[in-house]
Amino acid sequence: MDAITLRGSGITKEFNRRVVFERMHFTLSSPGSLSITGRNGAGKSTLIRIIAGTLLPTAGRVEWNVDGSPVGHERRRRLIGFVSPYLNLYEEFTALENLILLSRIRGTKATADECKEALDSVGLRRQQNDPVRTLSSGMKQRAKYAFALLHNPGVLLLDEPTANLDGEAIKFVRKVALQQKRTGILIVASNDAREAAWCENSIALGER
Repeated sequence: MDAITLRGSGITKEFNRRVVFERMHFTLSSPGSLSITGRNGAGKSTLIRIIAGTLLPTAGRVEWNVDGSPVGHERRRRLIGFVSPYLNLYEEFTALENLILLSRIRGTKATADECKEALDSVGLRRQQNDPVRTLSSGMKQRAKYAFALLHNPGVLLLDEPTANLDGEAIKFVRKVALQQKRTGILIVASNDAREAAWCENSIALGER
């Protein structure tokens, strides 16, 4: 797997002139892991979205390097797997159709068989042809994991990683997280101490 380094420098985010966090710094190289912790409203989801490139910081920047060379936004998209409660699937499409479509949007173009295998790995073999709108919240979360892991991402970003999941699924996510940090980069945003403990490094937001 590629040698990946992420470097955050002076990251600051404001909403309507309210400072959420300021001057955050971190460096993380593969294999490695980082937890982002803090009370509700401290900016955990905001920071992980900035790292993913789906939200711009007010100041500062996040640099991505692969094998010592900087990479642009398109390459980053193909390196990232991202799971979050606020990321939505297409409700009118089946779980399988979602994975096929989303992989094309990401630029990885997984085959139907690869998508079926991914759904099977998260326990959704029987639901692969069901419209997403008919799935429970836990099943939808499993489908998000299937998509995030479909292309063996170099960087896996998990925001509230076990939200809406039952005990069996939580064990699966923990296994995925521990494997990811041994082979690539794992970043977890959570105020659950058990989830934060999956990571060797940490950023605590809201602490002065």
